[in-house]
Amino acid sequence: MNGRTVCIMLLIVSIMTAGCINSANRQARVAEDRGKPLVYASIYPMYDFAKKIGGDRIDLRMAVPAGAEPHGWEPTARLLVEIGRADVFIYNGVGMEPWVDRMLASLPGGRPVVVEASEGIKLLEMKGRDRHGHSPAGYDPHVWLDPVRAKMQAESILKALVQVDRDNAEYYRANFRDFSAKLEELDRLYREALAGSGGREIVVSHAAFGYLADRYGLIQIPVSGLNPQEEPGAAELVQLAKLLQDKNIDHVFFETLTSPKLAETLAREVGAKPEVLNPIGGLTRQQMEEGMDYISIMKQNLETLKRVLDE
Repeated sequence: MNGRTVCIMLLIVSIMTAGCINSANRQARVAEDRGKPLVYASIYPMYDFAKKIGGDRIDLRMAVPAGAEPHGWEPTARLLVEIGRADVFIYNGVGMEPWVDRMLASLPGGRPVVVEASEGIKLLEMKGRDRHGHSPAGYDPHVWLDPVRAKMQAESILKALVQVDRDNAEYYRANFRDFSAKLEELDRLYREALAGSGGREIVVSHAAFGYLADRYGLIQIPVSGLNPQEEPGAAELVQLAKLLQDKNIDHVFFETLTSPKLAETLAREVGAKPEVLNPIGGLTRQQMEEGMDYISIMKQNLETLKRVLDE
């Protein structure tokens, strides 16, 4: 190896070392400027749970923007890069965010800490045509609509925040205890309010309320499957209309972020009244600015259910 070759190699090593040092310095400056763990949550329920626990000690961002319907939503390449730089990434799982698996496969090891909030929770298997929604495993992904399971999801988020920010561990644990108490109170309100309800069937625009129905003894009759964009055929609509007439059901619930046309059409066909039941997969920007959150909307849903079922 001649002197010139050695010089060139030393120059390359010097440049690479300087680049690594500059990169490390940049990362250190970003961490110092930020001063808080950067946390990305995929959809609104995960965002709200993280906000309740992390409070002002985390830099929290939501992947799916306010007002967007989360089923079938896809992130930009730029957003994926941002998520890859986060300290914690929280997602629901169970096929709710089909883009996540592809993203996780492309991330380098070590960062971020990934929380699949539904991991380890008993899931509900979908049957019949409901299996043909967006969940590839055939399970209902709308886990958060059961306050008891929502508490389990929140606990998974707590563990991740404590892992990346031990200095604020007790702050996170105190917030979690406060949020847990509110979820337990929400569960109590649902159990007491729905215990004496006359009708038990609820007709919904898509099969999002399986966990809520399972917890509180309701029967969910979906107009479409797991995915609100999945429209039933004409024969299915005729069959469903006959079922409503036979059971004398006078309501159809539709949602805030999807088109109510199907539910409204069905309601007209059978003389039923359209109502709103929010699956809380996403909130509009106005709702967020007004301070609405998971707890307040779940209480609104309970008031609507109680009124409709007791009519």
